[in-house]
Amino acid sequence: MRKFLVAIGLSLFTSIAGAAGDIVSLGGSVTEIVYALGQEKRLIATDMSSLYPSEAKELPQVGYYRNISVEGIVSTAPALVLASENAGPKEVLDRIAELGIKVERVSDDSTVESLYQRISQIAKVLNTEQEGAVLLAEVKAAVENAMTLSTTPYRATLVVNRTGTFQAAGVGTSADELMRLAGFENIFSEQQSYKPVSKESFLERQPEVIITTTASVEKSGGLTQFAKDPVIANTPAAAAGRIVVLDDLLALGMGPRLDQAIRQLRAVP
Repeated sequence: MRKFLVAIGLSLFTSIAGAAGDIVSLGGSVTEIVYALGQEKRLIATDMSSLYPSEAKELPQVGYYRNISVEGIVSTAPALVLASENAGPKEVLDRIAELGIKVERVSDDSTVESLYQRISQIAKVLNTEQEGAVLLAEVKAAVENAMTLSTTPYRATLVVNRTGTFQAAGVGTSADELMRLAGFENIFSEQQSYKPVSKESFLERQPEVIITTTASVEKSGGLTQFAKDPVIANTPAAAAGRIVVLDDLLALGMGPRLDQAIRQLRAVP
């Protein structure tokens, strides 16, 4: 009888301290990696950038990962906050840790090496290092294979439309890294991060490929309206029909599906 009660006690402890429902993830790529590791049942909330897979959007959201609040996180009662290194504000995450909630921050800069590091870090935090090693090997192999595909070194840009004004990606962005991996030349490589762009700057630089996101096309009223916008319409890219639409996280997230984005861009005729 005593052994039976001990066994029940251990079972209850495992249930309480174990893997079910204890994580808030902050950052779309972070969330996507949790799913890729098969640990999605541990998620109790995500942030607004967690767009893939579609099931992630059904979880409660605690705001945008770069602008979180103590109250938003604490209200979900997590045991662990698994955060991109870009999540913040920092003082908010520090305060959450002071309240006794474990906070783990993982690499999230705009390089493929950071993606590989992020996969290993998340796998270690979740005690799924074997699964992480398998995932890392698969992602590396897929990216390396995609890089062997032929490509045309187009002059390209990646633009987003979040507020009604087009912004183009400069250096220090995942979009810039993606264009490099695709074998393209980023025509806005002289600028840092994202900056508003004008019709004149587009005409001056003559982009041969324009990459954008699903949300940006929707914001513009559809692909036809996007292509008719004065900023876009008179470019070689528009004339040749070389406007590539990627889902937002695929284009901007530098996540485990990176090879898919590279393949799509290298396939541009």
